[in-house]
Amino acid sequence: MNPSFDIVTLVGRILLAALFILAGLDKAMGAEGTIGFIASKGLPLPEVVYGLTVLLELGGGILLLIGFQARLVGLAFALFCMATAAIFHLSLEDPALLKNLALAGGFLYVFAFGAGAYSLDAKRGKA
Repeated sequence: MNPSFDIVTLVGRILLAALFILAGLDKAMGAEGTIGFIASKGLPLPEVVYGLTVLLELGGGILLLIGFQARLVGLAFALFCMATAAIFHLSLEDPALLKNLALAGGFLYVFAFGAGAYSLDAKRGKA
C-alpha cells in the first residue's frame, strides 16, 4: 500500500471520529435538551434513544479513532446517519440532511475499505 494513502486514510478516520466524539460529549452534557428534541419527533422511549445515541457517538467515535472494528463501526454510523437524516432532517431546505447523507457515504467507505494501515485492526490483521 502507498504510505501517503495510509496517512490520508488515518486523517480521514480521525476527522470523522472527532465529529462524533464531540457530538457525543455535547449530548452527554445536555441530556434534557436532546431528550426533548428526540421526544418532539415522536420517537418512543426518548431516554433510551438518547442513551444509545450517546453510546454510539462516544463509543463508536473512539473505536473509529483507534481503528478497532472499523468496518462494523462504519456500518453502524452509516445507518445512524441515514436514520438521523430521515427522522430529524427530512427537508431539502435543511442543510443537515445532505451533511448526514454525505457522512453516511463516508462511513460506507470505512465499511468497504476498513481502517487502514495505522489502526488496531491492521495490527490484528483485520484492516
